Parts: sequence; structure tokens; C-alpha cells
Amino acid sequence: MQLLDGKKVSEDIKNEIAAEVQKMRDKGEKVPHLAAIIVGNDGASLTYVGSKVKACERVGFESTLIKMPSTTSEKELLKKIEELNQDTNIDGFIVQLPLPPQIDTQEVLMAIDPSKDVDGFHPENFGKMALDMSTFIPATPFGILELLERYNVQTQGKHTVVIGRSHIVGRPMSILMGRKGFPGNSTVTLTHSHTKNLNQITSQADIVISALGVPNFLKAEMIKDDAVIIDVGITRVEDPTTEKGYKIVGDVDFENVSKKASYITPVPGGVGPMTIAMLLKNTLLARENGIK
Repeated sequence: MQLLDGKKVSEDIKNEIAAEVQKMRDKGEKVPHLAAIIVGNDGASLTYVGSKVKACERVGFESTLIKMPSTTSEKELLKKIEELNQDTNIDGFIVQLPLPPQIDTQEVLMAIDPSKDVDGFHPENFGKMALDMSTFIPATPFGILELLERYNVQTQGKHTVVIGRSHIVGRPMSILMGRKGFPGNSTVTLTHSHTKNLNQITSQADIVISALGVPNFLKAEMIKDDAVIIDVGITRVEDPTTEKGYKIVGDVDFENVSKKASYITPVPGGVGPMTIAMLLKNTLLARENGIK
């Protein structure tokens, strides 16, 4: 079994990005600038956005964090988004999800300028991705592709099973694994809450990508020997033995599944760090597109 070490690979990517940013500085060019909007005080979201800001500092990006109260109206948020769309100093920006219930998430994502949509959630970017056109790929699927590529995990002709059909991970992942090229060229089965005989389907898979959000869902008896396991799940589970009172758990029963798998991502330290690294990569791409 080989660990797909997202922490290490993400550091490699950050080093590569930092070198590119330094070249920009040396030429006297403007360095990439990423902005993030967060609405409300969700603890996990604040932590995640904080990590993004630190990552920007690490690679030499400019960053702007815009905090808005949980009482913010949809109109107020859309006004702020339009300001960022028009701000030539901002290369890319994200609106941290989830949003409060009074705000329509789809309306918000539609309002973002596709050329600044470094999360890759805008329908225009999603459509381009589905058509194999050059665009921003959502950061988590992009990170998974990068892990598979850097560890040279063979995907051509393989059977990939994706568990979960969210617009953020499951659905784009199913499209990307079936595309022409590497990683890709696999035969994809997209499964979800209404899938029957899921155990039977996963036990036939060469590659399983689980993005369900159910702790320890994927058991050893559900996979075949030497399967490649990508665990996208991240759930806080109470654990009084830890200092924080909780531990982070993935979708995969790591202890037992890792004994059968050929490659596996840990949680934490697998897909999570890759998501932030690829957000930075998308921002660098947005800056380079702006220079052209």
C-alpha cells in the first residue's frame, strides 16, 4: 500500500507557484491577488478561509478577506460580488460556502465573473470542463487529478466508482475521470443515495472516489484487493481523548481498507491540502490569463 500524501504534494505545488510568483516580481509584474468573501461565523468555514489566506502569504500572493455578517441580504452580497468583478486589482475570488438560508447559492455563483471564478463553480466554467475546454477546474477534483498524476496512478481502461453526486466534487469528478487524457480514460460509475447494490458496484471498482460525508462508510469488504481509494470525506467526530474534543474522520475505514488498497489518501493530509493548493494554481492561471 502506498499513501497518496496530499500534504507533501501540496507543498511541492506551493513551492512551484512561489517560484512563478517570484519571476513575476523580478519582471516588475503585478503578483496574483485572491479575494475571499465569508458570510457569517461558521467555525469550519472561518478556519478554512484562514488557511487560504495563510497559503496566499506562503506563495507570495496578495489576498483580501471580506467578512460579512450572517444577516447579510442576497442583494448586499451580490453588490459586493459586482464590486470584485469590476476590481482590476483582483485576479480571482471565492465566496465561501455554505451561505446563510436567506441567500440563494446558485444566484451568487452565477453572479461571479467566470474569468475570476477560481473555485470553478460557474456554469460557464463547468460547461467548458465537461466539453474538455481549457477552464478553471473545481479545486477538489483538480487536486485529486494532480495526486493521481504525480503518483502515476494508472487510470486508462480502469473502472472508477464515484460515491456522491455533488456539483462540487462527485459530478465533476465523474466527468473528469471519463475524459480523454491522463488522468482519465476510465469507465465511470456515478453512485448516490438511491443506488442499489452499492457494495457490489464498489467491489468491482479499480478506483473508488468517496465524497459522501459519512464517517467510515467505505469498509474493507466493499473493495477488491489493490483498489485505489480516494477519500474526499471530512467529518468532525466527537473524541474526548483529544485536546480539541473531536477528531477529523474520512468516508473510509482507513485502518482496514488500507490493508487491501494499492494506493489510499489519508484523512487528514490527503485531498484537503490539495484543494487549497489547486485554488492557488487556479488563481495563478487567472493572473496569467489577465496578462495575455
